[in-house]
Amino acid sequence: MSINYISTPEAIGKVERAHHIYQKNLSSYTQQPVEKIRKAGEILLARKEEFAKIISTEMGKPVSESRAEIEKCALNCDYYAENCKQFLAERKYSTENYDAIVRYEPLGVVLGIMPWNFPFWQVFRFAVPTILAGNTVLLKHADNVPQCASILEEVFLKAGFEEGVYQNLPLQEKNVVKIIEHPFVKAVSLTGSEKAGSIVASQAAKVIKKSVLELGGSNAFIVLDDADLDNTIEKAINARYRNAGQSCIAAKRFLIQQGIYNTFLEKFTQKVKALKMGDPLDPATDIGPLARLDLAEKLEMQVNQSIKMGGKVILGGHRGDRFYEPTVITEVTPDMPIFKEEVFGPVAAVMKFRNFDDAVKLSNQTNFGLGVSIFTNNVKEISSKSYLFEEGAVFFNQLVRSDPRLPFGGVKHSGYGRELSEDGIREFVNTKTIFISKT
Repeated sequence: MSINYISTPEAIGKVERAHHIYQKNLSSYTQQPVEKIRKAGEILLARKEEFAKIISTEMGKPVSESRAEIEKCALNCDYYAENCKQFLAERKYSTENYDAIVRYEPLGVVLGIMPWNFPFWQVFRFAVPTILAGNTVLLKHADNVPQCASILEEVFLKAGFEEGVYQNLPLQEKNVVKIIEHPFVKAVSLTGSEKAGSIVASQAAKVIKKSVLELGGSNAFIVLDDADLDNTIEKAINARYRNAGQSCIAAKRFLIQQGIYNTFLEKFTQKVKALKMGDPLDPATDIGPLARLDLAEKLEMQVNQSIKMGGKVILGGHRGDRFYEPTVITEVTPDMPIFKEEVFGPVAAVMKFRNFDDAVKLSNQTNFGLGVSIFTNNVKEISSKSYLFEEGAVFFNQLVRSDPRLPFGGVKHSGYGRELSEDGIREFVNTKTIFISKT
């Protein structure tokens, strides 16, 4: 399905429609449309097989992973439908001099700019809490998932939302700035690359508008000598090779304590070698094609440059069109692209470290700060040192993942603001203080 771009005047028409609906519903903003959100989740589950096939066809992930993505979106709908009233409940204060109320009121029209790697989940985790807070949403999706983008609007309409609450915005990137600048658009949320985040944040800042950025990551996967190795390796495979490694929260740098380094590497490589690469619609496929040819070519360049700098490929390392073999590289140093850059593909960079302090230093030696995984049987002691990691999340004995119940987001070049949980629904509200004097 090719994308049919709309003109800037058409896009402005969508902005105006969104603003009109927002204003029309403003007086009833506290009556969150929870049943419509629940209905959206029911539609997702009822059409899971259909939607999963479309995701896999458009961007290449194995269909089993696409099904799981749809299920997670439905879970998010149920979670916010159940909890949004509590999250947005007003707070009351009273002293001898005044009474006060703090209310969470909607902002208006919010623009979302979302990527292709989780084409349903990224949208639902942004749109559901934003709409439940009383806002309306415009969604500029990635150009290579146009059918997903169109279906997402259809889901919200079939769930009972009136036209204008959620609108697909098939606009060329060069014209997005006109939408950000429009006075009816009050804020913007972007999930994407560091470069895209910098551009969008700058454009929003010029017109003094809030932005939330969920950008890239170069997550470390730290394995200490005392870890349960077999359990750790199973999670390491999922952490790196799920979605062919095309995830901001994927483990990208495997830091292994020297006492177990050789054993880990041998077992890990055997598991990687067993991964099946092929047709994403084949249930037996573990690794599908990368989403675009240019992404595969960039990955190839990062690996080849790292090899020239001394990296050793012990498995994989070859590209065929959009397919890139599951790859393991050792002899990695911090100056190599596969260490210092975000590697968006099925390539694992494996390094050894001496002690915990060494691991902390290597983990923090990046511009990114989205999350880190630490595997150890001494969680009590090591977790007390979580403050040492410059990350938005520290996961013990588990890969980094998003969960509707927990705030999600990063620091440093991984962005700012939070999605999901109570924190996420309060990103796009006006926290208003109402003061009533008694004197």
